[in-house]
Amino acid sequence: MGHFAKLDIDNKVIGVHVLNNEVFTINGNESEQAGIDFLTSLHGHALWKQTSYNGSFRFNYAAPNYTFDPVADAFIAPSPECHPELILNTTNYLWECSNADHVKE
Repeated sequence: MGHFAKLDIDNKVIGVHVLNNEVFTINGNESEQAGIDFLTSLHGHALWKQTSYNGSFRFNYAAPNYTFDPVADAFIAPSPECHPELILNTTNYLWECSNADHVKE
């Protein structure tokens, strides 16, 4: 099974669709573009990116309200508003505490 994130014009994830591998496999190899083409023809929406359920590419599994960063080629969760001390770690694209005093061992 392949997972594809449906994006709005601001690269926000508005949904995730699951495809059978047969739909986007060409000559035994997965093709993201084939999946995008299939979903575009099915839904009439052209902004899609493949996402990895186990995070093996694009860092994080996409979910609604995540953002796709095309420069980093990463899906990023929304910043938790209740924790303004969090910063985005650009090694793993996860939100982490910027103040060591907040981290408990």
